[in-house]
Amino acid sequence: MAALGGLVGLLGATTLPQDPRLVMEVDTTLINVGDPVTVQLQVDHAADRVVQWPDSLDLSPFEVLRYEVAEPGPAPSGEGMRSAAALIVTSFELGELEIPPIEVAVAAPDGTVETLLTDPFRIGVESVGLDESGDIRDIKGPLSLARNWWTVVPWVLLAAALAAGAWYLHRRRRSRPTAAPAGPAPPPRPFHVVALEQLDELEASSLLERGRVKAYHIRVSEIIRAYVEGQLEVPALEMTTREVVHGLRRASLGGAITESFRSFLDRCDLVKFAKLRPEADRSRELIGEARSLVAMTSGAGTSAEARREVDAA
Repeated sequence: MAALGGLVGLLGATTLPQDPRLVMEVDTTLINVGDPVTVQLQVDHAADRVVQWPDSLDLSPFEVLRYEVAEPGPAPSGEGMRSAAALIVTSFELGELEIPPIEVAVAAPDGTVETLLTDPFRIGVESVGLDESGDIRDIKGPLSLARNWWTVVPWVLLAAALAAGAWYLHRRRRSRPTAAPAGPAPPPRPFHVVALEQLDELEASSLLERGRVKAYHIRVSEIIRAYVEGQLEVPALEMTTREVVHGLRRASLGGAITESFRSFLDRCDLVKFAKLRPEADRSRELIGEARSLVAMTSGAGTSAEARREVDAA
């Protein structure tokens, strides 16, 4: 609740700049290890721009305990919008630590994306206070045991009972028949076969007929991201679209294929983050584009050949 209260504060009075502007506020510069730190982010932008907050954040050496995004609201000047997010972070390391730059993307109606970065922020992390003012004390000698043998007898009996139980369980295990060795595990199914089957299931679903346009776009994006992660070894499920495109470029897929992936993921993101609601026919086109992306990168040939492989599997 405190983080959400901070979001309301971020929607306070400042004037809207012409270009998108990212501001970060941190509530402290010194904490004890494990104490929470509130980080507030705000972006002032034009009304036709959409802020694409990252799905997850890696702020090592700090750990993100909570991450909340507020609904965009009008800018105080009455022109443009203001988007805000709040994080609760902490660290279990000691010393002068640094919150690394946080990257936030702002999408324009023509599809261009502008990336904003915060400045790094240093926070001192101290250990929990210990009483170090006292004198050094001598090491205590070993404690002497009481010579009351009646207090020892119950422990001896308990140890004997445990030993007898262990011996009994050992005999039972030895008397059981040895299980037959399991056969070799079946080989994993090809990633493109799995992706095409999942696209078929999504196409046959009733999500669009029930008006669940956002869920439809999220699912088709997840299918392609999982395929990219398995087939192309780019961890797309944990990345933003910009990071996925960067990983595909490093995989040397070629500019045309990489651009096709970027265009596809951007369309899904606009529905997921910008609340865009395309028509049902326009949404169904994504299935064909997704199959083409799989066919171009799976080595299975055309979409028809890939589908025949699915039927054979």
